[in-house]
Amino acid sequence: MKQLLTGFFFIAISFSAFAQNNKCYWQQEVDYKMTVDMDVKTFQYKGTQELKYTNNSPDTLTKVFYHLYFNAFQPGSEMDVRSRTIADPDSRVMDRISKLSPSEIGYIKPTLFTQDGVAANYTIKGTVMQVLLNKPILPGESTVFNMNWDAQVPLQIRRSGRDSSEGVALTMTQWYPKIAEYDFEGWHADPYIAREFYSVWGDYDVTITIDADYTIGGTGYLQNPAEVGHGYTVPGQKWMKPKKGKYTWHFLAPDVHDFAWAADDEYVHDTYPGPNGVTLHFFYKNDPEIAENWKNLQPKTAALMEFFNEHIGEYPYEQYSVIQGGDGGMEYAICTMITGGREFGSLVGVTAHELAHSWFQFVLATNESKHEWMDEGFTSYISDEAMNYVMEENKPNPHAGSYRSYFYMATSGAEQPLTTHADRYATNRSYGINAYSKGSVFLTQLGYVIGPENLSKTLKRYYSDFKFKHPTPNDFIRTAEKVSGFELDWYLTDWTQTTNTIDYGIKAVESEGESTKVTLERIGLMPMPIDLYVTYEDGSQELFYIPLRMMWGEKPNPFTELKRTVLEDWPWAYPTYTFEIKNGKKVKNMMIDATRRMADINPENNLWEVK
Repeated sequence: MKQLLTGFFFIAISFSAFAQNNKCYWQQEVDYKMTVDMDVKTFQYKGTQELKYTNNSPDTLTKVFYHLYFNAFQPGSEMDVRSRTIADPDSRVMDRISKLSPSEIGYIKPTLFTQDGVAANYTIKGTVMQVLLNKPILPGESTVFNMNWDAQVPLQIRRSGRDSSEGVALTMTQWYPKIAEYDFEGWHADPYIAREFYSVWGDYDVTITIDADYTIGGTGYLQNPAEVGHGYTVPGQKWMKPKKGKYTWHFLAPDVHDFAWAADDEYVHDTYPGPNGVTLHFFYKNDPEIAENWKNLQPKTAALMEFFNEHIGEYPYEQYSVIQGGDGGMEYAICTMITGGREFGSLVGVTAHELAHSWFQFVLATNESKHEWMDEGFTSYISDEAMNYVMEENKPNPHAGSYRSYFYMATSGAEQPLTTHADRYATNRSYGINAYSKGSVFLTQLGYVIGPENLSKTLKRYYSDFKFKHPTPNDFIRTAEKVSGFELDWYLTDWTQTTNTIDYGIKAVESEGESTKVTLERIGLMPMPIDLYVTYEDGSQELFYIPLRMMWGEKPNPFTELKRTVLEDWPWAYPTYTFEIKNGKKVKNMMIDATRRMADINPENNLWEVK
C-alpha cells in the first residue's frame, strides 16, 4: 500500500471560535494596575495592585478568590507533597521544594486588602485566597479591590523563579495575586499543584522598578523606551544616558489574561520584523555558544507566525517576545519563556509549540484544568504541521509520534479519559500523553472522519467565532458539525469521555466467480467510518467508503484521482459488515485506512493480501 501512502495528502489545519453555544453567554472583566519594586540582591519585592472587577454574570457575588502561585514553592505545599508521592515525579521538581531554605522559598503575603476603600476579610490556604466581600457585587456592577503585598521569588524549580540553571536572574511568571475565573460553572479556584492556568481577560497597567543594568522582556508594550533603553528605542528616538540606581519600566497590555516578565543583567535584546507589522523581540544570555542559534531562530519565528496566521487566524497583538528563562518551555501572554541552550532544531521546535499557544491558549483560552487536551493537543497538532513546513521536514504524517504515544497508553491498561482533571492523573506520563498526544490525534483523526478540507475550515471558523471567549469542547464539535453537516456528538463523547478504543479488521475475503465478498468486523467499542483501499491484480486501485450511520453524512473523497464507491452506512451495533465487489477484477490486496489517520490500536488485522 506504499502507493496509497505516498499519494496521501493532508491539508494543514486552522482554527476558530465563538462561545459555549449559549445565548446567555457572559464573561467577567478585570483591569489591573500594579507597581513592583524589586530588590535583585534578596529577590524580594513589594507590590501594589488596584483591580477593577466587573461582574458580567447573572449572579450576585458575595466572595472572590485569588491565586497566590508563589506559595507553592514552600516545603509541605501541595505541589511539594504531590511531587514526592506521585509515581513518576517531574525530574525538574522531585523533592527539591522540600529542601528549600527560608531565603529560597517563594511566597506572596498580602498586607492590605480593601473593597472600594473598606478593609475586607480574607483567608489564605496554600495558593488560594478567599475574600468575603463587604458589599456583594450585583450583576452588571463593578467594584475596586486594592491590595498591597510582600513577596519573595523562589529558587527556579518549576516555570517561575530566580537563578535558573542557565543563569537567568528572574523568570517572573504567576508572580502577582491573580483573581480566579468565575464562569458559567462557578468559581475555578484550583490550587497550584503542577499544571496550567485559567484566567480572566482584561487590561494590565504595570510598572516595574529594578536595577538599571537589568533588561526586561515580557507581556506588555513598553511605554517609556527613551527612559530605559535596553534595545527598545526606535530609530530616531534619543535614549537617555545610562545611570546607576534603578529604572522604572512602564508596560501596558490590552486584552490579555496574564502578565509575565523576565529580567537579567546579561540579556541581549534583538528585534525582528514579523508578519502584518508585528515586532518580534528576542531576549537571550550574552553567550557566544548560543548566539548563532538565537540569531537564526529569528526568521524562523517570523515564518512560524506567518504559518499560524494563515492556518488558524491572524495574531491579534502588536508584538511577541521569545525569552530565555524558565525550565523548559511555557507560554504566556504575548511571550514565552524557553531554555536557550538547545540544538537549533529543538530551539525552533519549542518556539513553534509555545508560539502556537498564543492562539491555543491565549486567544481561545479554554479551561486548561478541565480541558487541557484542547490547549496542548491542538497546539501540538498545529505546531507539528508548522515544523513540517517551515523546517522542510516533509514527513508524510507529522503526527505519527502522537499516534505512537496514544497507542502505548491505550493498550497499557492505565489510560484515563480526557475529561480527567489535569491534577487528577495517576501519573505525569498519562497526563502528558493524554493532553499532548491524544489531544493532537483528536484533530488529525477528525480530518479522517469529516475530510481534511472540512477540518481546515472548522479550525478557522472555531478561531474566528470563539476568540477571546473561553470555548468548551462542545463549542468546538458544534463548529465542526456546522461546517461539515455531520452529526459528531458520538466522536466527542467516545474520544474524550471514555477510554473506548478503535479496532476494525478484515474478517474474510472470498472470491465467488466474477465477484469478491468482503466481511469487515468491529472489535473495539468506538465507532468509526471506514475507508477500505483495494488494489487489483491489474495495478488499478479503488476506494470503498462505508459511512457510519450515526454521523448522517459522507465526507468528500480525500483522493479525487482515485475512484471511490460509497457503500451503505454501517450501524454501530452490528459487529460485522459484508459487501461485494462486482467489477470482475481480481483483488491483490486491501487495507483499512491506508493513510493511518484512524487510531486503530491493532493495525495487523487491517491488511489482507493474496497469499
